[in-house]
Amino acid sequence: MRFVIKHEIKGRIRIHVMQNRMTYEQADILQYYLSTQKFVTSVKVQERVQDATICYVGSREDMIDTLRRFQYENVEVPEVFLKNSGRELNQLYWDKLVNKVVLHIGSKVFLPYPLKAGIAAIKSVKYLWKGITTLAKGKIEVPVLDATAIGVSLFRNDINTAGSVMFLLGIGEILEEWTHKKSVDDLARSMSLNVSKVWLCNGQQEILVPATEIKESDLVRVHMGNVIPFDGTVISGEAMVNQASLTGESMPVRKCKDGFVYAGTVVEEGELTIRVKEVNGSSRFEKIVTMIEESEKLKSSLEGKAEHLADKLVPYTLAGTGLTYLFTRNVTKALSILMVDFSCALKLAMPISVLSAIREASVYNVTVKGGKYLEAMAEADTVVFDKTGTLTKAQPTVVQVVSFNGEEPDELLRIAACLEEHFPHSMAKAVVDAAKEKNLIHEELHSKVEYIVAHGISSMINHKKVVIGSYHFVFEDENCRIPKEYQERFEELPGEYSHLYLAIENELAAVICIEDPLREEAAAVVNSLKKAGISKVVMMTGDSERTAKAIAERVGVDEYYAEVLPEDKAGFVEREKAKGRKVIMIGDGINDSPALSAADVGIAISDGAEIAREIADVTIGADDLYEIVTLKAISNALMKRIHKNYRTIVGFNAGLIVLGVAGVIPPTTSALLHNTSTLVISLKSMENLLS
Repeated sequence: MRFVIKHEIKGRIRIHVMQNRMTYEQADILQYYLSTQKFVTSVKVQERVQDATICYVGSREDMIDTLRRFQYENVEVPEVFLKNSGRELNQLYWDKLVNKVVLHIGSKVFLPYPLKAGIAAIKSVKYLWKGITTLAKGKIEVPVLDATAIGVSLFRNDINTAGSVMFLLGIGEILEEWTHKKSVDDLARSMSLNVSKVWLCNGQQEILVPATEIKESDLVRVHMGNVIPFDGTVISGEAMVNQASLTGESMPVRKCKDGFVYAGTVVEEGELTIRVKEVNGSSRFEKIVTMIEESEKLKSSLEGKAEHLADKLVPYTLAGTGLTYLFTRNVTKALSILMVDFSCALKLAMPISVLSAIREASVYNVTVKGGKYLEAMAEADTVVFDKTGTLTKAQPTVVQVVSFNGEEPDELLRIAACLEEHFPHSMAKAVVDAAKEKNLIHEELHSKVEYIVAHGISSMINHKKVVIGSYHFVFEDENCRIPKEYQERFEELPGEYSHLYLAIENELAAVICIEDPLREEAAAVVNSLKKAGISKVVMMTGDSERTAKAIAERVGVDEYYAEVLPEDKAGFVEREKAKGRKVIMIGDGINDSPALSAADVGIAISDGAEIAREIADVTIGADDLYEIVTLKAISNALMKRIHKNYRTIVGFNAGLIVLGVAGVIPPTTSALLHNTSTLVISLKSMENLLS
């Protein structure tokens, strides 16, 4: 690629691409190429001026060399990325906005009065018709008020006022539609399917392969807790599938042989083998957008109240206009009320505030699935943390494998990894990663793997029953024994680590010691949440009392509960809600899903179990728990902005009405000031909440 450097400082470079014209697709290809480079931290491509601003770490020479090697035709970009980039959408609405302003100013300056009157009359048809149809339905709402204001202005031959009202209404519509579409698209993209590897059925074996290698008619097995990666038909198995991401319904649906499953839905219980029908996942984006548009998820109760209040005020505005004329016989004073209403600003500013907050949260790597969750976040007073993978790091590591049957620790680790690689949990990942580091390659010798939520895994290897999991599962549920000759070794196991127990034929074979270090920011995050208005912080874990107590003391939670089951977490959340508390649940595993669903706001960690991410109302990045504090700050600031908007709208417009009735300002000025204030408040509502 040919380019020139326009500006450069250490770690940041702005270039101009030397070509005739850059298309939206080319800009997206360049954006994708640069963003996938390991040393690039951020990139912004502007197709109109053909510039790219790149922030990077490492050497300048590597950055320059990477740019030189770039060729559009050599980059393979996922179709979904190109289709859903949002670049063309932003440009479309910006052009609409600019054209609207230019045409309005141009017509006022250059067009003769008769032509302006004709254009205003034609434009008014849309608003008048909407008002008439609303009235015909027996409703006196905002369209009726708009139609009355425009109609009376035209009747009085006040073309400038009618034109200004329609212009500002049009600007408001563009801004609302633009913000709404962008927020919905950003939300849908963040929810879109992102499955990198799947289990391909090859004869009697399951092979983990990249999702890109799957072809139509291949057989893919989906285990409990995993996202179904492709549309397809069930060949074997039975499962309860959560389809909330597509239908909005939280109740799982039973799927069995010959049933049809959709990409992006989640297996809650059981497992399925599906024959792939469609490998292109781009259709999922449209399905999600449709679901979001049709559902009420984006609506917070404050948005609903704003719309309801706006419509409710219309009859009073019309009545005030009529009474003013009745008592004063002054058309000008009456029109001063008609030209000023509270509804436009209320109906426009509130949704824009909420959708802008959702957009701003996404900048901080936080995905919020609806405005009502921001409102609930602001009102929340109780936070429940899962421990493993949430308060502790998402990358626990195997420190030691202690043998209890005489076999080599590496062989026992190989067996454990063979079972654990099928299931999404940070502890399971630690075992699999430890086996990979030692190059312990295993064949799929076991039969069907059964996963018992929050307990462990059971299977058969070489006709022997093998179980792996918690102490409760292995020794109490499965009644496994500790070999007598190893009893002392068992009692001397290091207490500072979490333990995973492996038993073969009901006899303990190994204990895998896993270090699960606390996140450095955990204690500070808990303290920050308390300062932000959270009065009760709770930690719940399936780990032992000893481990839970140590973590709880270091983090500074108000309460902790050890050795809990999924239903215990959900039950605790329900009990807190019954006491009138607003509860946030934060977790990352399959066993957290019931509690995430039960909470007022369920927050999942991005690299946790797929079912947790699907069920959760909010998803945060895995790298930093401070994103929770950021979300709380955005939510609190949003509520302050909404209440401030209420006060500003009511106060300013009430002042305009008083001045109009008193004869201080004419209706034209009232309309201009009212619509300008609506526009200013709406634009202010689009600003970031956090400076």
